[in-house]
Amino acid sequence: MTRDTTHRPIAAAAPTGLRLGERLRQLRVAAGLTQSDLAGERFSKEYVSQIERGKTRPTRETIDWLAANLGVDPGFLANGVATDERGRLEGALARGEALLEAGSVEEAAAEYDVLVPAARATGLPELEVRALLGAGRTQVRMGALRNALELLNEARGLVESGSFSDVDRAEVFYVLGVCRYQLNSVQTALALLNEALSLAERSGLPSDTLRSNILSWRSRCWRRQRDYEAAREDIERALQLAEDVNDPRMVGAAYFQASLVADREGHWVLARGYAEKARAAYELLSDKIHVGQLTNNLGGLNFLLGNTDEAIVLLKEAFGIALETGRDADAAQAVSSLAQIHLRTGNVDQAEEQARHALRLLDGSEDYIDEIGSAQLVLGRSLLEQDRLEEAEAAFTSAEASFGQLGSASHRAAAWVARGDLAARRGDDRLAAHLYRTAAEALQDVRF
Repeated sequence: MTRDTTHRPIAAAAPTGLRLGERLRQLRVAAGLTQSDLAGERFSKEYVSQIERGKTRPTRETIDWLAANLGVDPGFLANGVATDERGRLEGALARGEALLEAGSVEEAAAEYDVLVPAARATGLPELEVRALLGAGRTQVRMGALRNALELLNEARGLVESGSFSDVDRAEVFYVLGVCRYQLNSVQTALALLNEALSLAERSGLPSDTLRSNILSWRSRCWRRQRDYEAAREDIERALQLAEDVNDPRMVGAAYFQASLVADREGHWVLARGYAEKARAAYELLSDKIHVGQLTNNLGGLNFLLGNTDEAIVLLKEAFGIALETGRDADAAQAVSSLAQIHLRTGNVDQAEEQARHALRLLDGSEDYIDEIGSAQLVLGRSLLEQDRLEEAEAAFTSAEASFGQLGSASHRAAAWVARGDLAARRGDDRLAAHLYRTAAEALQDVRF
């Protein structure tokens, strides 16, 4: 005869990390029941034994019946987490995701500090991955890339070994690729993004948003490697997917990357048009951070197109937005761009001052090594124009070291050319020729 234990106090709760069968055994023993007692007239003792030993997986109906007779929540018996507790955790995870989407990064980080251990305690891989992925994204946004990598690699281990969909796996590989790109491991980032795209495409599940994001970031990798044809193809696909799902943020991101590709190819009018479309999309979203970044880029493009006064106005506007939004790195980029304009227009004192200001703002920002190297190069050239040769040499050496971390031959070539100009200024024609030749040889290996 079946025993109703709905109101019976259980001596000890089963640990949440156990498998269903192990949890069933502990709950049964805690309730003082034998396998025969629990089976009653509905099941055989052997069937209960098979469940406890993990030899069979009970149906949802059976789980509900066993839970009722053990006096526990069915969700707790099945997963180690009561249904209402899981609901609360899922709600909290949704809140963390919403905070991150809204740009409240520090608030999201505080949420995930609690959510990650809470999700781990459930022993439910799907909740753990969701928490780890959200926390990883948050750390990437904060620039804490090593912390992000640790969280994301833990999520990767779970999705690779568990019963997750290919889209779930693609999401983790995508964010890992973004993190690796920002750590300047471009080849690794490219491999991760390739795998993410392959998983998303073969899944057969709706994933236009994810695929657009993957293509947008893969375009950055191609651009870093100066394979502009591949970069353009990816960003055109990303833009089409973004427009298909009618997502203004994705559209803005795609136009932003399209502008950067066109800029690198020397199509400055086209680049400016894309940047203006991207800025308009972000203005509709009241996204000041991206509006500021695009205003900075428009300043640089207007300078290249000969509109120096307009460029300076835009860069000062970008600097003001960066200060307003607390984005030191964006402020540094605006100041560095102003430094380059002053250098090219012969205002070397201002160029030096602003290059140093940019470097102070970028101090300790390992994910902005490209911008650090560029500011060091501008500083060195402004010092060279003032005949402060020893200081210029130190700045050029620092720029070469920074660009070396990027693994970019074209960036290092720019530093070698600068050092060649310094050697020529000193009258060391042999060293100058060697440095110019080294730069030329490096650029021969770059795909244009």
